[in-house]
Amino acid sequence: MCYTLAPKKQVFKNMSRIPEEIIRRVIEATDIVQTISAYYPLKRAGRNFKTNCPFHQEKSPSFVVNPDKQIFHCFGCGAGGNVVSFVTLQEHLNFPEAVRFLAQKVNIEIPDQFTGDNHEHHERQLIFDVNLAAAEFFHKTLLSDKSENAQKARQYLKDRGVELETVKIFQLGFSADKWDDLLDYLRLKNFPLSLIEKAGLIIRRERSEGYYDRFRGRIMFPIFDTQGHCRAFGARAIEKSQEADGAKYINSPETLVYTKGHHMYGFHLAKSVITQDDQVVIVEGYMDCLMPYQAGFHNVVASLGTALTVEQIRLIRRYTHNVVMLYDSDPAGLSAMMRSFDTLIEENIDVSVVTLAEGDDPDSFIRSYGAEALKARITAAQNVFDFKLDYLLKQHDSQTPKGKARIAGEMLPTIYRFPNAVEQDEYLRKLAKKVDISTEILSAEYKKVDTQLSQRISNRIEEKDFVVQVTTRTVERDILRLIIEEKRFIALTKKEIAPSDFHDETIRTVITQIYQLFEQGQSTDIAHLISRFEDPKLRQLISALMTEETPPSADKDKMHADFVGRIKQDRQKVSRHEIVDAIKAAEKSGDYARLEELKIKFNQLLSK
Repeated sequence: MCYTLAPKKQVFKNMSRIPEEIIRRVIEATDIVQTISAYYPLKRAGRNFKTNCPFHQEKSPSFVVNPDKQIFHCFGCGAGGNVVSFVTLQEHLNFPEAVRFLAQKVNIEIPDQFTGDNHEHHERQLIFDVNLAAAEFFHKTLLSDKSENAQKARQYLKDRGVELETVKIFQLGFSADKWDDLLDYLRLKNFPLSLIEKAGLIIRRERSEGYYDRFRGRIMFPIFDTQGHCRAFGARAIEKSQEADGAKYINSPETLVYTKGHHMYGFHLAKSVITQDDQVVIVEGYMDCLMPYQAGFHNVVASLGTALTVEQIRLIRRYTHNVVMLYDSDPAGLSAMMRSFDTLIEENIDVSVVTLAEGDDPDSFIRSYGAEALKARITAAQNVFDFKLDYLLKQHDSQTPKGKARIAGEMLPTIYRFPNAVEQDEYLRKLAKKVDISTEILSAEYKKVDTQLSQRISNRIEEKDFVVQVTTRTVERDILRLIIEEKRFIALTKKEIAPSDFHDETIRTVITQIYQLFEQGQSTDIAHLISRFEDPKLRQLISALMTEETPPSADKDKMHADFVGRIKQDRQKVSRHEIVDAIKAAEKSGDYARLEELKIKFNQLLSK
């Protein structure tokens, strides 16, 4: 594979936007209901479909998909748009990447020269390229380098029971214990220093000019996304002296293509089996993932040593709703797992937990007891409620009032997050029996939790930047909805009302775009109109308008005339107020010529 790059000044020479005609074909060939239902179950609700919103936590579905207009909108958090908008949010892609993603699914070819519409998109692809080159270099070093440290790395993996085939499948590597080994290699491949730095592979020297390799003398674990792009690296020390001087593990910094907590190790290998088995086993670290995979558990992924994030959980939910937690039995592992439970339940995931003996982790358990023993543990996994309750009963004395209160205080928020009222009731009864508290008292405490969490969730939704504030006046919203639904009203509206007559800035922006498209003879269909806007607030405004329930009207011409008349009246009111303010200013300044001019103008307005 050749990594030679074009000269820097030519990198973006042939880049241009994906043509509108191609975008239109992709949108028309893609059904939004089929696309979203591939990720989340949709239920028919009249002419629409509904589900719990994937982009915020909720109990009652407020996420609406309209198959006629090919749009979606959440009335809880405000997220909305067309099928491309959904993919950008769901897959964490920018607009051109989302169009390409959908184009591949409907077999529409996008020529290579249309790689994106901005510098950032191209730079992301170059970082993928440099990461891939680094991964291949590290892998080759591990497999064939004759240095003493490379031999130690191979011996380390052999001692841990990692087979050569596993090394190749996961593309494990080794970074030589040199300051510029990778740097020199990538420079020979014509990658610019600025790009290598942006990928997080080198660090700028503080006291002198130049750079040095971030990873030195470590086993390398490339982290791939679901599409097989190398996003980042984890690196493990093989010498005790390295652990003393620094960390056992170091990782890539956050970059343009890598955000901590958005990816899971091994997911690109496991995703098809996860779908097939309808179950995923989640472990903490790299070796905890490697060893079960090697033993035949191909639905195992690693959270990379932290509590699961919402982004990771939503990634999982695209493939299965059944999660088995298989974390280390040490305090750190238990703590990370406990912090994940409520979020998993809130995201409608069925969670069970495998218990290992103290001191064991999935890696050591496999090597000590074998695959069949681990399979038996997974089969016998405890449901999340029972596991958490048993854990708390060991931590607190359930015979004392303080112990009872602490156990109940930890369990009630978890019970609240279960979406099914029958489950909630059953778990409340079970908790009451275990800690010997009357169900009446427990129910009273539960209601307090209900109120507190509802307010907290509501506050969190309100804080989101993309929530559309309903501050627009009704008439402006109504006329915008009408001209989107009925194209024949665009010319009439344009003749009577200028964009400047709209007080709401977001509506004014959308109206301006509709007028421009109309003048150019281009489509103003909802799905295509949404694609014209990068600002989520504008996309969400359109999706919100077009999914709102409106009473049917037999006379839309009368409605349109009424809307135009009211906006004109408002325009005159604003003009009168502006002239009155100008008259006051002229009187104050003694500008009598200007004053007479303004009075004439004011009288002309009054006579209209």
